[in-house]
Amino acid sequence: MTRYLLQILLVVMLAVSFFSCEDERYLNSPDAQLEFSADTVTFDTIFTTIGSTTQHFTVYNPYEENILISRIRLAGGDFSSFRLNINGVAANEAYEIEVPAKDSIFIFVEVTIDPNGQNLPMVVEDSIEFTTNANIQGINLVAYGQDFKLIKGETIETTTWTAEKPYLVYDYAYVDSTSTLTIEPGTKVYFHHGAGLYVKGTIVSNGTFQNPIVFQGDRLEDAYKNIPDQWNGIILFSGSHNNVFNFTTIKNANIGLQVGTIENEGFASVQLSNSRIENMAYAGIFALKSKIYAYNDVIANCGFYAVALLIGGEYEFYHSTIANYWGTYSRKSRSTASLVISNVLKVSNSDGSSKLYLGDLNKATFGNSIIYGNNLMEIELGSNEEKQFNYLFDHCILQVPDTFNVANKEHYKNVYKGIEYDPLFIDPYEEYDYSLDSLSPAIDIGSMEYAIMFSQDIMDKDRLSDDGPDLGAFEYIQKKNED
Repeated sequence: MTRYLLQILLVVMLAVSFFSCEDERYLNSPDAQLEFSADTVTFDTIFTTIGSTTQHFTVYNPYEENILISRIRLAGGDFSSFRLNINGVAANEAYEIEVPAKDSIFIFVEVTIDPNGQNLPMVVEDSIEFTTNANIQGINLVAYGQDFKLIKGETIETTTWTAEKPYLVYDYAYVDSTSTLTIEPGTKVYFHHGAGLYVKGTIVSNGTFQNPIVFQGDRLEDAYKNIPDQWNGIILFSGSHNNVFNFTTIKNANIGLQVGTIENEGFASVQLSNSRIENMAYAGIFALKSKIYAYNDVIANCGFYAVALLIGGEYEFYHSTIANYWGTYSRKSRSTASLVISNVLKVSNSDGSSKLYLGDLNKATFGNSIIYGNNLMEIELGSNEEKQFNYLFDHCILQVPDTFNVANKEHYKNVYKGIEYDPLFIDPYEEYDYSLDSLSPAIDIGSMEYAIMFSQDIMDKDRLSDDGPDLGAFEYIQKKNED
């Protein structure tokens, strides 16, 4: 009997010795504290039922000894709107996570918010708890959600979209040839990746200065604020007429606004005013054999062309700012001009053949406008002698080499070029602010004829209130305290 008691005692002693050795592997101080790369993980506005992008933070062991986190858990558990990936393992709770001395682990967080039937943004909160040597530390989780109206692969009959809730488009929204889509001031339309708005009928997007209309991608996190190619864009098919975009922002797509299509007969027409088309992977405006009447517009920051007017058509741009300083989101530099005007387009087929499309350029007028960017040549003209090629730059600043010939008065009147006519935009690279600095040479040199036609600028400022109208969409108004 004594022999068995001795054997049991030996086993117990070995077990105690083993676990004591294990404990010695880790820092066991009751004052041990983990360090974190952030104390709160915040998700900007997320659409309800649509998952967020993944965010992460670092859990750091600042000590010279290994540390054992006895438990990491999402406080809300499986009922939480948040989801965790703990050091590579998808789980909302984990035990005995070792962090080596002076090392770290990653925690990844996602969120999906359930709709609540309200129009206002909502706040969803939770936390992550870390237990180490009986110490409890926490990281706050905060997500702002927004309910929406879903449009998924739908054909739109004559209807009105209101500002009551934002619209989220999956796949496409298609306005058929007999219908009109009216969009009220203040409406926001978001597009999932690959989605677009395709119009064979008519779209009337008539915002106001106080309540503009916005078309953009559905990632609302701040990191996606100015990222191009988040959605396809808007296409007005040939045969689509009476389209209006006023006080409307179109941003972060592949092609912002395509006007006209090769495969359809006829042309498309649109009035574009007081609007911004920015941050496109390919082109801001891509027009084919169509008609555009535009004023007080900013078309900027596009990977290839800010404005491409191809296969002829009729185009008028007044007090427009075409500014292309592409480069922030791509390592590939832009070799194309910001503005391309042509009465011809050559399209290559997959079999190696090509087809030439020709059309009369009846008119391409640019008045009191700025065409500028970070390339030496920001204008490209392509003419086929078989078709008309009528264009005019009148009271414009052009980014062209000094050798560019502007002597022909049929095409160039009061054109300003050269480094001394850099328009001096406030901040075209980071804030995308194309308003004029107080020293801009574009100030007060515009044609009064055009200014009378469009007396208010894109910011609703009076062009007729000072010594003369400025070029571009923005009128510089001297402040009273300025000399």
